[in-house]
Amino acid sequence: MQATVGDRIRMRSQSGASADGEIVEVKRQNGEPPYLVMFDRGHQSLIYPGPNSDCEINPEV
Repeated sequence: MQATVGDRIRMRSQSGASADGEIVEVKRQNGEPPYLVMFDRGHQSLIYPGPNSDCEINPEV
């Protein structure tokens, strides 16, 4: 997975829960995780998308 600052990300768990946000910082020069994400619910988190999460960069609404 590769992303850039300003990309939108949608993360879904196997349980069906989802969280949407904007990537505000990419920690590696090649665009790979980890990403600092400002989630739409108002919190920031450093994420490493794992194999059990379904992540979309710039998901269509």
